[in-house]
Amino acid sequence: MNKVTVSDINFRGRRILLRVDFNVPLDANRNITDDRRIRASLPTIEKIRGDGGMVIACSHLGRPKGKHVPEMSLRPVAKRLSELLGKKVTFAEDCIGPEAANLVGKMKDGDCLLLENLRFHPQEEKNDSDFAGKLAELADIYVNDAFGSAHRAHASTEGVTRYFNQAVAGFLMEKELKYLGEVLLDPRRPFAAILGGAKISGKIDVIANLMDKVDLLLIGGGMVFTFAKAKGYPVGDSLVEEDRVELAKEILKKAGSSHARLIFPTDAVVASEISDSAQTKVVPIDKIPDGMKALDIGPDTIRLFREALADARTVVWNGPMGVFEHKPFAEGTFAIAKLLADLTDKGATTVVGGGDSAAAVAKAGLGGNLTHISTGGGASLEFLEGKRLPGVESLTDLPKVEAV
Repeated sequence: MNKVTVSDINFRGRRILLRVDFNVPLDANRNITDDRRIRASLPTIEKIRGDGGMVIACSHLGRPKGKHVPEMSLRPVAKRLSELLGKKVTFAEDCIGPEAANLVGKMKDGDCLLLENLRFHPQEEKNDSDFAGKLAELADIYVNDAFGSAHRAHASTEGVTRYFNQAVAGFLMEKELKYLGEVLLDPRRPFAAILGGAKISGKIDVIANLMDKVDLLLIGGGMVFTFAKAKGYPVGDSLVEEDRVELAKEILKKAGSSHARLIFPTDAVVASEISDSAQTKVVPIDKIPDGMKALDIGPDTIRLFREALADARTVVWNGPMGVFEHKPFAEGTFAIAKLLADLTDKGATTVVGGGDSAAAVAKAGLGGNLTHISTGGGASLEFLEGKRLPGVESLTDLPKVEAV
């Protein structure tokens, strides 16, 4: 972490453009159903306000594709943020333009303003320099606390930094980079990775990058059955990426000479349909019947994974073991969450890479029992792939900054 952070700055009397990740789920009545991402931003907001700075928060929500979509307005977020801060958060109907500038001009030290959805403008995702410049005109200092968007080179994450002398990391960004960086650069061993999710294509680069870094690589989720097909096993109606079977064969071949011990499921929970009332049975991984879909790891696999991880000192997990949204196929994913919680109790470092895995941990009620749960699924995935994150690269390096 060689970037300037909010700890290095006194924000008194300064206007701060704060990029946050308020891409929260809303129900049909536009009520927020999960406010974890808003809560995760509070330490940075309170630091700025506590110094006497003015917070101009900006975020995207959903995929409005450059158009004004009322259902994707950030107005409900302003209401929830007000409740969490115990102070009124003013809401701007646009993120640039006269109204935003007028509201910024009225701000006093300690005030907080939330701009409307950045992605209502197509220029945001295009990293348009004029749009980035208009955002930058609102503030004196830029802070990025949106790790979940750090893998995107958008106007509010990368382009805008060119207009500030100081573009710094917020507390959440710092925390994410600390834990994800430590597990890749200096893990306590044995070091294990658990990878799940539906498709092998989304995890190929992660598998390739981790094979020579971890001691154990446990594979679960839907992508198992592309590997099963590569081994010549019957897979029934299970999810298989036919165009990735040859790639799966190459990975299996490489695994024979890699540092990592690759561990696959030995059994699976199968059903003819995906529903909460589905009739299930457990079968060996190489004997999935015709007409059946494998939708979770089985009890033997759970025991196998538990035994393999018994002595692990560092574990990173990305991707569920099955279709955990439906009760008949949730046991494998919840068992992994419980296993990581137990390992944490024993002193291991456990990091969950956001997305569905983080949702599963929350659903299992174990969010406070793990070392770190990332707020950024896509960003954490690209970090584990070994890729550089534009939203991080563009922040100010420590050696280049004069004392403030």
